[in-house]
Amino acid sequence: MARNLSARAALLSLALLVGVLLVWQVAVGGVAKTQVMDPEYAALMGQTATTGKSAMPGPMDVGATIWQHLKDPFYDRGPNDKGLGIQLAYSIGRVALGYLLAVIVAIPVGFLIGMSPLMGRALDPFIQLLKPVSPLAWMPLALYTIKDSGLSAIFVIFICSLWPMLINTAFGVSGTRKEWLNVARTLEVGPIRRAFTVILPAAAPTILTGMRISIGIAWLVIVAAEMLVGGTGIGYFVWNEWNNLSINNVIVSILVIGLVGMILDQLLARAQRLVTFPE
Repeated sequence: MARNLSARAALLSLALLVGVLLVWQVAVGGVAKTQVMDPEYAALMGQTATTGKSAMPGPMDVGATIWQHLKDPFYDRGPNDKGLGIQLAYSIGRVALGYLLAVIVAIPVGFLIGMSPLMGRALDPFIQLLKPVSPLAWMPLALYTIKDSGLSAIFVIFICSLWPMLINTAFGVSGTRKEWLNVARTLEVGPIRRAFTVILPAAAPTILTGMRISIGIAWLVIVAAEMLVGGTGIGYFVWNEWNNLSINNVIVSILVIGLVGMILDQLLARAQRLVTFPE
């Protein structure tokens, strides 16, 4: 039954994809036809009415651009002309480092808050004050103090990844069933061992939920951060290609950003399923 549902869902997704591509192609063709039939508009835009070309590329144009990137994704022809693979590697590296730092801080602090109501109440005002601040609002301060655009982007990723993990960890730890904790106390299990053998397995699905939310936010923020600081990265690539009026590359970048984000999300979703057990 589950396999049948998955197969039907896959076929429906494929049909929707084909439909979107057809509508896209027809829409682009319609724009091109309109430009041919409207010479006044063409003259106003500084074009000839007989070109028949649309500013918006079609699926075939984007597909050809994707193929060009796949043939040589790691070329390096100077500071402002690097392959899509290099740009993507810089972004993934920054996200990975900032995210790892957030994991190192958020999970222990979340455990502390979840296991100690006193610490939870003491830290709650700080969390509530800093959590709503947009990660990009930290960028000017990071650039001023760190004085390095790459490290500033990593710091912003750290900040935006911190809060979902910390809050979900604290929630999962504090929600551990009392019966399990009482059994551990009866067996005279120490606090540290109890944290690793009882609380961590019980809170793991909730912790992974926070980590999954954080990686999505981190991938969103890195694109905006790299647009601001420039240099390298997929965000800078999008902005640079827009400045070059290369709409094909902008669309390819959007597709790549979405694909990488989906892969990161699915990896953590898989990890979450591995630590989730029916009671």
